[in-house]
Amino acid sequence: MSTVAARLTHTDVLESEAVYIFREVAGEFEKPVLLFSGGKDSVVMLHLALKAFAPAPPPFALLHVDTGHNFPEVLAYRDRAVAAHGLTLHVASVQDYIDRGVLRERPDGTRNPLQTLPLLEAIRGGGFDAVFGGGRRDEEKARAKERVFSLRDEFGTWDPRRQRPELWQLYNGRHLPGEHVRVFPLSNWTELDVWQYIAREGIELPSIYFAHEREVFLRSGMWLAPGDWGGPRDGEPVERRRVRYRTVGDMSCTGAVLSEASGVDEVIVEITASRLTERGATRADDRLSESAMEDRKREGYF
Repeated sequence: MSTVAARLTHTDVLESEAVYIFREVAGEFEKPVLLFSGGKDSVVMLHLALKAFAPAPPPFALLHVDTGHNFPEVLAYRDRAVAAHGLTLHVASVQDYIDRGVLRERPDGTRNPLQTLPLLEAIRGGGFDAVFGGGRRDEEKARAKERVFSLRDEFGTWDPRRQRPELWQLYNGRHLPGEHVRVFPLSNWTELDVWQYIAREGIELPSIYFAHEREVFLRSGMWLAPGDWGGPRDGEPVERRRVRYRTVGDMSCTGAVLSEASGVDEVIVEITASRLTERGATRADDRLSESAMEDRKREGYF
């Protein structure tokens, strides 16, 4: 082993792989776009993209599907990050589709499953042929099946049987007109890898990821935040607890965890001791059925 290779850490290797993927996509596709919500995985992706093309800006815009039930802290962070780096942000609004009668509210109040149509129409309308997403294989079993380059057909749907081999980090981005490719630079990262990279790089995150006092109520074993989305119901008393969020999505389906981890190092210790994945512990939308995530991915969801 060479001296240089011996000095590479696990985090160095993950960063190098992600940077290579960003550059490969920029060279192979006509019009990529990066999904950016202000959540930690998309924040890390943006940081990697900025590194990959420095000192030039990333050669692609950002896209966010706004459910209308996002956490205010995360949206504020999203807008600050876009302004700080002078980037272009496209926003597809679920509320617009509801107002036009194209989509209808679900009885459970969650809008996460309603993101698929706005996402697919934003991809088609923007002419994007590659879409960077922050999905990781450790999050959920359906995501564990997916390749780094994931082909989507002209309807935006995913067929696990059409996935291509990716030997020796050789990625096949071929696609027909109307098709596009979802690209996952963090596919081989774990939640712990993400936090260790955040610590090493000194990346700022929305405050919601660290322990803070917040009003929450308990539903099906999850601490949810009250809001206009429809919570709490009768018999679900609101309590003030010290919590943080491991993953961030729609307020109606993203649960908080009781925590005293107020800094990155404390979060790393907490994750190291955890035996539940972040989505398994805190995402109600993944509990709808055994195949909830895979069903949504087949329809075009990330």
